[in-house]
Amino acid sequence: MNLLVISASLNPESKSRLLADAASATLTADHVAHERLDLRDLPLPLCDGSAAYGHPNVAKAAALVSTANAIMVAAPIYNYDVNAALKNFLELTGKAWTDKTVSFLVAAGGHASYMSIMGLANSLMLDFRCLIVPRFVYAAPADFSEIGIASEQVTARIAECARATAQLARQRSTG
Repeated sequence: MNLLVISASLNPESKSRLLADAASATLTADHVAHERLDLRDLPLPLCDGSAAYGHPNVAKAAALVSTANAIMVAAPIYNYDVNAALKNFLELTGKAWTDKTVSFLVAAGGHASYMSIMGLANSLMLDFRCLIVPRFVYAAPADFSEIGIASEQVTARIAECARATAQLARQRSTG
C-alpha cells in the first residue's frame, strides 16, 4: 500500500504544510509507506483543457496520484474554498483520482469556513468515485504558534486522520 500526502499551498509560510508534516510524521512512525508531494516543488501549468495536459510535470503529478492507494490533501482555505493551486492540480490529474481513498487537512483564517472542504469532497465522490474519509482536520489561526502546531487536539486529530486513511486504504486494497 502507498499513501500520498499532498501539500497544496504555494505559500512559503504555509500552515497547511505543517499539517502535512504532522501527518507524514505519524505515517512514518506507524511504518506506513507514503510519499510527499509539495506543489511548490512541482510547477504546473494552468489547466487550459488542452496543451497543459502534455506538460511533463502533469505526467509526474498524475503518476503520483495514480499509484497511490490513498491521498491525504493538506490545503489552505481561501474565500470559503480550497486554494486555486489544488483545484488546478485536480483538473490536470483528473481520472488518476478514480477510486482513491481521500482525506483532508485544512488550515483556514477562521472558524466560519469549516464546511468549505465539502465542495471538493463532493466533486471527488461524484466525479471519481473516491471514498472520502469522514474524519478530517480543520485548523484555525489559534491552533498554530510561531514554531508550529500549538494545539494538542489538532495534533491528535491529524494522527487519527492519518491512521484512519491508512486503515481504510488497507482494507480497500485487501478486500
